[in-house]
Amino acid sequence: MTRVGFLFPGQGSQTVGMGFEVAKRYPFARELFRRADELLGFSLSQMCFQGPEEELKKTENAQPALFVVSAALFEALRAEGVVPAAVAGHSLGEYSALYAAGVFDFSTGLRLVQQRGEAFAAAGRERNGAMAAIVGLMEEEVEAICAEVSGDKVVVSANVNSPGQIVISGDTEAVEAACLKAKEEGAKRTFPLTVSGAFHSPLVASAAQVIQKALAPLPFASPQSLFVNNVDAELLFEGDVIKDSLVRQITGTVRWVACMEKLVSEGVDTFVEVGSGKALTGLVRRINRSIPRYMTQTNESFDKAIANLKSDRNVPAL
Repeated sequence: MTRVGFLFPGQGSQTVGMGFEVAKRYPFARELFRRADELLGFSLSQMCFQGPEEELKKTENAQPALFVVSAALFEALRAEGVVPAAVAGHSLGEYSALYAAGVFDFSTGLRLVQQRGEAFAAAGRERNGAMAAIVGLMEEEVEAICAEVSGDKVVVSANVNSPGQIVISGDTEAVEAACLKAKEEGAKRTFPLTVSGAFHSPLVASAAQVIQKALAPLPFASPQSLFVNNVDAELLFEGDVIKDSLVRQITGTVRWVACMEKLVSEGVDTFVEVGSGKALTGLVRRINRSIPRYMTQTNESFDKAIANLKSDRNVPAL
């Protein structure tokens, strides 16, 4: 019996046109976009469907946009009879995963990601920083480089995305120095990321304070699917523990490789990327090539996923 893990992408996966096909196809998906427009006070749907790209990629817009698109695609999968045994999200994607697991409702999740996006954008304005990807070195090597070059500046591992692909984050000078050192140590390549701040580093601690305050009064239910968190790569079952994890995630490392390994150890044998893009599908391929993986961003990829998952296997819910 197939055990499916739903994976939800984070910031950077946004693209103009995302969500349009699922909204056109399913009335309940259109309703989610309508509710989002109403709750946010501006036409997020138009920004997703038509752009402009410059507005969509702003942190304060990209984060709620990605959440709504993932929520719409999740509901479409559920309507087609495909439900997850487990969920995980990359950074921002944890909020989509928790919505899919029934920890909070759509309105609560949307307000949280709106506050998160605004807090991240503000933190980036308060203290400039940078992020960069290092390809061809392992996590321990990158961490040693960061410790060596940091001095009185900050540079840390932000995302352990796949074996040999580590994202670093911190003060611009320290990130640049780490990239130079990484090339000296044999990295295949390094490249900067287009971001508005040094996410998943101590430089965005002010955003963590905002989210902690926003989370405190909210009721969180226990996940209805297995949920593995970013910073510990552990299964979490209690609302208060999940809240604490979401706060720590802001300045902590996204341990994506460990998250995928944890889900596989729990019996997950198929992954579906529920949202815009194919970044997580690509990372799964690098982590474990033998695991089937599907995307959902277009009608064609969505239909392929449904057909394969329902062809000759049952997809269980917990």
